[in-house]
Amino acid sequence: MSEKGDYASEHSALSTRSSPLVIGLTGTIAAGKSTVGQLLEERGAVHCDADKLVHRLYDPGTPGFDRVVAAFGPEVVGADGYVDRKVLGAKVFGKPAEMAKLTTAMGSITDAIKGEIDRWRAELAPGDLAVMEAVNLMEPGYARWCDQVWLIGVDDDVAMVRLRETRGMSDEEARQRLGSMRPFEQREPGTDWAYKNNGSLADLRAAVTTELDRIVALHRAGDLPPSWFEPWWQEFVALHRKALESAGQKLADQA
Repeated sequence: MSEKGDYASEHSALSTRSSPLVIGLTGTIAAGKSTVGQLLEERGAVHCDADKLVHRLYDPGTPGFDRVVAAFGPEVVGADGYVDRKVLGAKVFGKPAEMAKLTTAMGSITDAIKGEIDRWRAELAPGDLAVMEAVNLMEPGYARWCDQVWLIGVDDDVAMVRLRETRGMSDEEARQRLGSMRPFEQREPGTDWAYKNNGSLADLRAAVTTELDRIVALHRAGDLPPSWFEPWWQEFVALHRKALESAGQKLADQA
């Protein structure tokens, strides 16, 4: 990957005072990225959880709903008539072929995420703050539509405790979920702020506040540098494009 110092010195700022500041937020399960999203909301951010966009792709009455039920069976439909995400998740997590089948059945996640960010660019006022939270923000390239990319991580032993205590997962279920995530260290070079959230909420709040204040000041001055994501992703996708596409991913450069 490119050296960050070299890249920063060779590229001029992309974000300006005349546009909203869009942060792409990602991280592993139990890392606390949703908590970070809530903290940013407290600071006035428009916050979109990409999972909710994805779920709307297979709400009852949509073509995605019909395709998901056809692919995975009527047992994935709950008593309320919606797809039971826990039942569906058990069928696909840790199973690349099944996950690819789900990705194809749902419809274009890529278009849904890009459409939301494009709407922010068109409708939000200059200087406003928006946050796109997505587990799978980096690998398909969605982060290239954001001004900054934040990565929230956690050590596996801390994550295991959180998953047992807050989600009632067995150790086997927790290990399966954690094992399906790309390691923090592999993603960090493509981010603008990476934080290991092994401590308290107060620690996390202080770290988020410090970094947000820093980049907001740069943004307002028109001096926010370009994200580190693009050079990371260009190298990543050159190596992994076939695998991503075979998994049913529509990449950001195809949107």
